[in-house]
Amino acid sequence: MLDTYRPLETPEGVEIGLRVAGPVPRLYAALLDLMLRAGLDLLLAIATGQLGRAGVGLFLVGLFLVEWFYPVLFEVLRGGATPGKRALGLLVLQRDGTPVGWTASILRNLVRFADFLPFAYGFGLAAMLVDRDFRRLGDLAAGTVVVHREAAAVGHRVPAAPPLPPPLPLALDEQRAVVEFAERLGAWPEARAVELADLLTPLTGAPGAAGVPRLVGMANWLLGRR
Repeated sequence: MLDTYRPLETPEGVEIGLRVAGPVPRLYAALLDLMLRAGLDLLLAIATGQLGRAGVGLFLVGLFLVEWFYPVLFEVLRGGATPGKRALGLLVLQRDGTPVGWTASILRNLVRFADFLPFAYGFGLAAMLVDRDFRRLGDLAAGTVVVHREAAAVGHRVPAAPPLPPPLPLALDEQRAVVEFAERLGAWPEARAVELADLLTPLTGAPGAAGVPRLVGMANWLLGRR
C-alpha cells in the first residue's frame, strides 16, 4: 500500500491522498466490463435481428456506441467508475485528484485502440509497468489516473451530505474551490463561511447561509458520492 500511495497538494495548499490501482485489479474490472458489454451487444443483436438490412445498420451503430461510449458515460456521470471498476473499488480521476471530465474521459477511451496494440493490450500493459502510477497510454494522453475508491477519500474532510449536482459545468479549478470550501468549513467562523458562500450565490442560487449546505452537497457530488 505504501508503494502505491500518492500524496498530492493542491495549489491552494490542501493535501489529499490517492492510492493508485495496479494492473491486476484493473484487469479484473476490464473483464467484468467486457462481459457486461457483451451482454448489451447480445440484447442489441436480438432487438435488431428481425429488421433486415436496417437492423444490420442499427446493430453496427449500437455496437460502436456501446464499445466507445459505455466507459465515457459511466466515468463522467457515475462518479468516475464503470460497473466493473465500481465492483473492484476503483475509479478514474484527473491526476490532481479532481473528477474526470468529458474531454479527458473521451480522450483516454479513444486511445484504447493504441493500448490494445499489437495484441492483448500489449502497449497498454507495457506503459503501466514502466509508469510509477500504472497509467496506460490513454491515461498518459488524458492526464488521468485510476485509483482505489477508499483511498480517494483520504485527505478529503468533506462532511457527508446528500450529493447535489452543480447547476452548470465547472472548470477544474472551480471544482477544487467547491471541494476545498467544504473541507475547510469546520475551521472557519460561521460568519466567514456565510460570507464566502454569499460570493457563490450565482452557483448555489441561495444567498447567505442557505448557500452553505448547497455547496457542501455539490462537494459531495464532485467527490463521487452518489
